[in-house]
Amino acid sequence: MAVSPSQRVRQLREEIARHDYAYYVEANPVISDRDYDRLLEELRRLEEARPNLITPDSPTQRVSGAPLAEFAHVRHSLPMLSVDNTYDEAQLREFDARVAKGLGGESYRYLVDPKVDGVAVALRYEAGLLVLAATRGDGTTGDDITRNIRTLRSVPLRLLGKDVPDVLEVRGEIVWPTASFRRYNAQREKAGEPLFANPRNATAGTLKQLDPRQVAGRGLQFVAHGFGVIDPLRESTAGALMKRLRQWGIPTSPYAVLCDSIDKVIGHLPEWDARREKLPYETDGLVLKLDAFDQRDALGATGRYPRWCIAYKFAAEQAQSVLLTVDFQVGKLGTITPRAVMEPVQLSGTTVRHASLHNFDQVDRLDVRIGDTVIVEKAGEIIPQVVDVVREKRPRNAKPIGRPTTCPVCDGDVVQDEGGVFLRCINPACPAQLKERLTYFAGRNQMDIEGAGEVLVNTLVEKGFLHDHADFYHLHEREDELVALERLGAKSVANLLAGIERSKRQPLARVLAALNIRHVGAATAEALAEHFGALDKLMEADEEQLMEVPDVGPEVARSIRGFCTASAGIRTVQRLRDAGVNLTQPRRRVAGGSPLAGKTVVVTGTLSGMTRQEAQEAIKRLGGTPAGSVSRKTDLVVCGEAPGSKLAKARELGVRTIDEDEFLKLIGR
Repeated sequence: MAVSPSQRVRQLREEIARHDYAYYVEANPVISDRDYDRLLEELRRLEEARPNLITPDSPTQRVSGAPLAEFAHVRHSLPMLSVDNTYDEAQLREFDARVAKGLGGESYRYLVDPKVDGVAVALRYEAGLLVLAATRGDGTTGDDITRNIRTLRSVPLRLLGKDVPDVLEVRGEIVWPTASFRRYNAQREKAGEPLFANPRNATAGTLKQLDPRQVAGRGLQFVAHGFGVIDPLRESTAGALMKRLRQWGIPTSPYAVLCDSIDKVIGHLPEWDARREKLPYETDGLVLKLDAFDQRDALGATGRYPRWCIAYKFAAEQAQSVLLTVDFQVGKLGTITPRAVMEPVQLSGTTVRHASLHNFDQVDRLDVRIGDTVIVEKAGEIIPQVVDVVREKRPRNAKPIGRPTTCPVCDGDVVQDEGGVFLRCINPACPAQLKERLTYFAGRNQMDIEGAGEVLVNTLVEKGFLHDHADFYHLHEREDELVALERLGAKSVANLLAGIERSKRQPLARVLAALNIRHVGAATAEALAEHFGALDKLMEADEEQLMEVPDVGPEVARSIRGFCTASAGIRTVQRLRDAGVNLTQPRRRVAGGSPLAGKTVVVTGTLSGMTRQEAQEAIKRLGGTPAGSVSRKTDLVVCGEAPGSKLAKARELGVRTIDEDEFLKLIGR
């Protein structure tokens, strides 16, 4: 009996899905890549001849559509929290003791899995179909990278089986397997292109590509390790859920083990450390999670970390190299940071030529000199840093490292922080500072100018388009010149200009934070905006008036006053005003009888029921002012877990303190 085209299309899709499952979930391919490609090509020809048979979940539709102009922002259904770290056996036992105490004597077990060194993402399936993929971002909001993730064969476009949940949000890591990464780098080397430094950074860069065609073919893979919303959730343990995910076609780690005691976990550590180099992708430790979901719920989370989960980080790999010279980098606040330039050395799978020396006090403490053999390790296995000197290898002609007397970028004056360790360039027109400041100004938590990332800002500064913050608001006058720039097109420029126009409506608190005045972070900017209501009034205020604002002491007041009286600060504000940027913030209206109306409230420690930002927003809604430090002007201190020195300061000053439960009652939660 002849098979109809629609039947053959269905057969091919099912067969391709089975081979994807065998390759990515079972790690047991049953056909060659060539035969797989033949199946895919047959399906493509059938669909091209009969477009009515094409569906979004067809494997031929993994790459489709024109490049994006920018990524949309999406809010996670549940926050994607970080995992707290431990570095030795004693810290693991302390974590286990907290778990045991929190569960009140119940028996429990851990699911232990290698900590994959990838890029965290969340995948959302509805009725079995992939509808959204997003980066972790800040844990609350990420970038919509659905079109890029659809190109990965390891991610099923439709879940297998008939019993899939109505909603499934699975979380995990995008990794670039070591073998695929090396093959791709070999291709780049052959083509005369610069090599990627390491798999994780290359993965992050790949996922930022606006054209999905640049993602397809690189060999990235997804490995699931957690979940967000699942409706309905039928499993009661992580082990059971991971098994179900594999049945639905989602790759999970094949290396996870269940341990019913911390002793068994610790017993596995040497074995794991020894075998991690043989795994197909990079790992930097182990993750311990309570297996039972009800026990996870019982322990809850702090503002940043789950209490039922912890990561054990393997000891940082070290290497020796020769210090050739030291260069100096200048940050957005003028901070001059010494950086070691060394003979290339392999460290944690990457070639390292530069390492941080942190500051000049650290240079003095290490007594490091040009020509020394230095010991380098990666801080958190990310940032290389010099940690020691092999003094017995010091050559006779080793030269001390001098502190710069002028800025290495602009040749401007430098000063040492009073009572601090940092050397700073004090020239506000310094080009190095300008790039950093403008990138910060456009950032998501400041003016939120979409499309104005570090690379574009650097280009616009170098090409003479940007000289200060207000120049963003004159870019529309040079639209044709922008379109002519390499890698920018009419659509990208239009989106950038639209984002700049939207940013004019940001409240004063965002503007103050974006101006990067020293010591003025988001909380202080909010307090200043609420107190003065308009930037003009703040500019006129003297130090005494500034110190009437909660969280503003003498040092902060001097810094603000310095900006407000400097010619560069006055000019920047005037140009922002002339460009139509909002420089006001209406004061909040609070219903009578609010328990926090007019009060200055400090939140310290970690809260289990909400994030620090959520607590501060609740304080503001009820007419209070959140502050970052305790002073005689503080009315109330809310103490979460591990409150630290702020609690001691509150007791010393006689400021009222309450715990999290009292705070929740106070705000009506």
